Amino acid sequence: MTRYLYEKDLRQMKYTILTSTRHDEAVRAIARRIGVADAKLRMAMIRRFDMSLLENLESRWEMGQQYADRDDPVAAELGCELFTRFVPLVDTETMQSIYTETTAMIGNGSSRVEALARGKEQVREAVLS
Repeated sequence: MTRYLYEKDLRQMKYTILTSTRHDEAVRAIARRIGVADAKLRMAMIRRFDMSLLENLESRWEMGQQYADRDDPVAAELGCELFTRFVPLVDTETMQSIYTETTAMIGNGSSRVEALARGKEQVREAVLS
């Protein structure tokens, strides 16, 4: 019986991509930005991303750092475009909810630092879920 490629378990191939030199640097930088362990981020990426996205991860990360969220400092701190469009670790609706809640906290008189810390924690939880 013939086995089709899409039936194949690609986890080892994905892991190999993520641990190559340039990809590993990008994974470590993303993990530091989000505040998670490298291994946990790799597992989330293996689970969520297809091979094409993984192969282009390093260039997507660089482009996201350069072009994402340039007009809004709150969105830039949370990584709204960075983590939904360039490195899609969080779905758009969840990120919009986090952004809305964070800006509402700031608007209601909460400390900007406290609101952003809460928002970043929610992003971290969304990535690991």
